[in-house]
Amino acid sequence: MTLNETIAHLRAAHLMVRDAHEWDGLSSALSEAYNSNDDDLIEQLQQPFVQSWRTVTHYVLRDTFDAVGISVSDSNHPWGIATLTANGISREPVLCHVDLADPQGSGVAAADRPKFLTFAEAMTYYADCLAPLFEDVSESQKLNVT
Repeated sequence: MTLNETIAHLRAAHLMVRDAHEWDGLSSALSEAYNSNDDDLIEQLQQPFVQSWRTVTHYVLRDTFDAVGISVSDSNHPWGIATLTANGISREPVLCHVDLADPQGSGVAAADRPKFLTFAEAMTYYADCLAPLFEDVSESQKLNVT
């Protein structure tokens, strides 16, 4: 399976749960809850939003990731989807913009408010996280094929 095929599976699996408009609506609602400091609404929206992404990745896409030699484990970041690992390299797609200069990858924007990704941005970031894992998997597969 190629990287593009894997990304297509990834996108289709998430769109089976919610369409892109619904994913974007949840991101927007969470942003609005943070902007208005509505802790009750944040708590109400955060868990189902993050859990939906995590469930699709851990369970629906299990065979897809197994087929290309990528293991899936729990995320370390509070807005992380999962930790994806292949041949000693790990990447963690998250649902908000992260400060790459921050070694902790805080994902916190101004005034301690995360800036959430749209569905399209999340898919792009997810694909960017997969690419180096996939290149490494592809290289090891080439070495094993003789």
